[in-house]
Amino acid sequence: MNPIDAKLVTLAKRCRILSQYKDMQGRVHVTSPDTQRALLNSIGVEADSDATVQKSLTKLNAQAKQRQFPEEVIVESGNAFQLAFGEGAAWTLRADDDMADVANGIAGGDISLPPLASGVYELTTRVGDQTEVVRILAAPRRLASVQSLTGVERLWGINLALYSLRSTRNSGLGDYEDLAGMATLAGNIGAGFVGVNPTHNMGFADSSISPYSPSHRGFLNTTHIALDAIPGLEGSRRAHQILAKEASQFALLRASEEVSYQPHKALHCRLMDALFAVFLDEAKDPAPTQLQAFIQDAGPELQRFAEFEALSEVYGSDWRDWPDVRQVEPDPERMQFHMWMQWVADHQLQDTQRRAKAAGLSLGLYLDLAVGPRRSGAESWCERASIAQDVSIGAPPDHLSPEGQNWDLSAFAPSKLQRANYRPFRRILAQTMRHAGVVRIDHVLGLNRSFLIPDNGCPGGYIRQPLESLIAIIKIEAERNNGAVIGEDLGLVPPNFRATMRNHGFYGYSVLQYEKTKTGRFRNPAKGRAQVLSCFATHDTPTVKGYETGCDIKWWQRLGWIDEHQAKSAQRDRTKDFAALTRIADRATDFHSSVHAILARSPASLISIQLDDILGVAEAQNLPGTIDEHPNWRRKYPVRLEDLSKFKGLRQLSDMMTHARPTRKKEALHDFSNS
Repeated sequence: MNPIDAKLVTLAKRCRILSQYKDMQGRVHVTSPDTQRALLNSIGVEADSDATVQKSLTKLNAQAKQRQFPEEVIVESGNAFQLAFGEGAAWTLRADDDMADVANGIAGGDISLPPLASGVYELTTRVGDQTEVVRILAAPRRLASVQSLTGVERLWGINLALYSLRSTRNSGLGDYEDLAGMATLAGNIGAGFVGVNPTHNMGFADSSISPYSPSHRGFLNTTHIALDAIPGLEGSRRAHQILAKEASQFALLRASEEVSYQPHKALHCRLMDALFAVFLDEAKDPAPTQLQAFIQDAGPELQRFAEFEALSEVYGSDWRDWPDVRQVEPDPERMQFHMWMQWVADHQLQDTQRRAKAAGLSLGLYLDLAVGPRRSGAESWCERASIAQDVSIGAPPDHLSPEGQNWDLSAFAPSKLQRANYRPFRRILAQTMRHAGVVRIDHVLGLNRSFLIPDNGCPGGYIRQPLESLIAIIKIEAERNNGAVIGEDLGLVPPNFRATMRNHGFYGYSVLQYEKTKTGRFRNPAKGRAQVLSCFATHDTPTVKGYETGCDIKWWQRLGWIDEHQAKSAQRDRTKDFAALTRIADRATDFHSSVHAILARSPASLISIQLDDILGVAEAQNLPGTIDEHPNWRRKYPVRLEDLSKFKGLRQLSDMMTHARPTRKKEALHDFSNS
């Protein structure tokens, strides 16, 4: 290695870029110099040439030399704490939320902090003419458990795709009123939660449909607004007439076998415009007062988001194609419209959670936090100062996609996010958690490291994120919103990662079809972990029916990812797995019952059943690595919401989940091998 390469390696290491990683087969991939330079540039560290590498190293060394105290300290909230530094320093502690003074003093041998409420603080120290700021993260020791929140040790629930719900009253796409109805139904049969895909904002002017590729995770999806349940328009004759005129269009959209996203969105947006005009003319208190309070509480972040939405109506949904809009004033009336829509969505989702709890769901809603925002969308524009540029989050090849994945999503640049006191991340968490009893963080491995793929064609590489700090932020926000947290920990999991997350109170994610030993045998369900959510499938995996019939294998062959010989081999392995799972279930009469009997008898604290599997659907919601080749995010359920209560399989599943006794480790079970 020549001296210049050594300096590049040193700079990359200082900036958290991993020098190598192992893939699913254990092969080592070394991060190339070109990838190192691309990732460094993405986080704002110049590395285009030997000279800029040296300049960046010199700058980092100088900054480190100037500091006497650490940049960040994590403490346990509620307890006094001694910081082993600060001798002779005058110090002031302020809360980051409002910058109000919390404490101050002059350090002797150290700095003594009083018991702090959970939150983020700035500790300003002064020694002579030198001033430094230390970031203090005061977090609870652990996340809340299911038992501490609900008084019971284990719960089961139903997960579904909100967009897929059919009903006699929606506008052709599942909405928040449908979700409230589903929650009531689930509560009546003994479930503890209802989970849905992310409800993040998708962009008013954008045509994207994947809920895992949102425009902004800090705001809500307004296409799920129930048009017939707008607060302030209850009993409005004008509002009723506006909707009644579109009855035939609603009927056509409801009748389609797949979600007609673009016709639905065009109609929905037009009607929201019309209903906003009615709201301005007719709405009486408390609705207008509640709207203004919502806008005031949301602060400049909502204003900034509304500015993006208003500009996107003029210049298009991809801000990277916009002209210089710094001198352009967005239409204030359109901004008001977009803020109103966020209030309506928030009001309806809040009401859904209230009704879910009233129906007996101990946790209520289970909401999903997506990995990142679409690079063309609002969050990537609003939070540019904290986001890595010219790279996308993705994943190397794994069991979900043999070609690897480029998700075209933005990632936070670690140092930039820290300098912002994690505010963008905190806002996103607060929005997702505020109306949920439990939140699932998709691809929670991203808290530890992000696989970034440069736009310039270089191979991807990993950058390490500030794991302990991000965990502290999650614990702070979860405590404020009184909820539990699940970390989806599938894929290339670093050593000890799962143990670390469990120690902080996260629930892991156990997908039955992947619960195998290194020799390919299914693990004994009785020896499974309790601190997990256990399920058979996710939105990215085969459903029970799809697994049984090899639907995913057929798709892989159809797309050319595997040849005929590989497909036959995969189907033979699947047949063995199918038989092994059936043997484990013992007295179950069919594969569907076998799978759910195994889940019901598992020691998992949370058990999730997909509505797809209850209804016997074969196609997965999404096939990773595809966009239009597979009907991703488009399928509707074959049964309407109003008819689900009559569906015999739902009551049978409820009885199984409610009355099953978890299998203890000492109990004898059948052979767990897939041979």
